Amino acid sequence: MSADDVTPIPLLASSIRLNAIPQAVAAARLFVRHTLTLWDLEEHVEHAALIMSELATNAVRAASLGTEAEPEAEVEETSTEAVIGVQLRAIEASLFVEVYDSTSGAPVRKNPDQDTEGGRGILLVEQLAKQWNTHHPSVGGKIVWAELPLGFSLEPSACIYERTPLILPRGLRAKYSPDEHQARRALLDCLLNTTVLASMATRMTDAT
Repeated sequence: MSADDVTPIPLLASSIRLNAIPQAVAAARLFVRHTLTLWDLEEHVEHAALIMSELATNAVRAASLGTEAEPEAEVEETSTEAVIGVQLRAIEASLFVEVYDSTSGAPVRKNPDQDTEGGRGILLVEQLAKQWNTHHPSVGGKIVWAELPLGFSLEPSACIYERTPLILPRGLRAKYSPDEHQARRALLDCLLNTTVLASMATRMTDAT
């Protein structure tokens, strides 16, 4: 097989690493709006931002406390050394919202009463997303991801866009550290793994 025989996979991807503080949730939502606007996918901002908000909230709690906290738990004291990573990825006909934290426990789906505050995050994700799951990268930690259908397949031309930087308030972006490096590698692991799977599926389809 030569390079000319390989069908390219249209792919859009962007990620940032944030300090695991409560303000990171709003920054993650802003990242969604900024990125999807650059990609001309504004019609998906609302659902993607809602999913990102829920996943980022859980990740901040988990990363800051070092455990899978109850959804109702308050995050008062956090370590700026704790890091979460957020990533958006559009590939073929799907948009993926992905959030990394350094703990390994998967989110717990709860069925709260109507009068219960909190605990509805994963239920909301299930309602909005086509599917969701947890990926455990080789570097440790976890990435919780959710898939939204785009309604069309990406074209190679759609993957060319102006890379306008996202400006965030000081103290939100994680500085380089072992935790930030691990978050970066985990998101890349997820990106490479899923892209290879998509490429293999395309080759199998082309071969039949």
